[in-house]
Amino acid sequence: MSKTIFITGTDTGVGKTHVSCALIRALQNAGRSVLAVKPVASGAEPIDGELKNEDALALQQALQSSVPYPLLNPFVFAPAIAPHIAARQAGVELSVARIAESLSWLRESDAEVVIIEGAGGWLVPLNERETFADLAASVGDGVVLVVGMRLGCINHALLSVSAIAQSGLPLLGWVANNPQPRMPMYDENLAYLREHIQAPMLAELAYNETALSLDSGTLAHLLG
Repeated sequence: MSKTIFITGTDTGVGKTHVSCALIRALQNAGRSVLAVKPVASGAEPIDGELKNEDALALQQALQSSVPYPLLNPFVFAPAIAPHIAARQAGVELSVARIAESLSWLRESDAEVVIIEGAGGWLVPLNERETFADLAASVGDGVVLVVGMRLGCINHALLSVSAIAQSGLPLLGWVANNPQPRMPMYDENLAYLREHIQAPMLAELAYNETALSLDSGTLAHLLG
């Protein structure tokens, strides 16, 4: 049975896809079979007659997979705006039940690990009642939080950790990702986060670094 890891972030643009791709490669290098999906994406352009999102394409490339694009990214919208607004403009109803159904094919796969990448942060809406937190609770076994190491990261990270705890899902760990060159007082910010997030820091990625190393202990913790 697959272990499903839901990837969320402290905000948009913090490097969820970058970390997801690095995690895919690390798991593959450790001999694990992996699948990854981005169920909902806004911000896409037509390629070969269908809308495609660059984050979902990056996941597909990291997987080196022949899985058809619509399975990896079943809900994709052209404008780069909040997904629930983009869906409404397109006349599409997003819901946890509908998205979960679009991912039902994953239950038939023999992948050891399934990575599901969210959009934006933890509480980004799907509709007027449900958020990505509800989706994670429905389809995930645990959460990895990507912390964008930039001004404001402590507040964003601790609020996200608190909200994840309220969902009942375990926070498997977090990644300190640098989506920009090193922030001022980086070491002090990182030390505070390490002290106050009660989950292991899985990795620390420098700006534009693509390799994520998983030792046997970290791997065992993630896959439980």
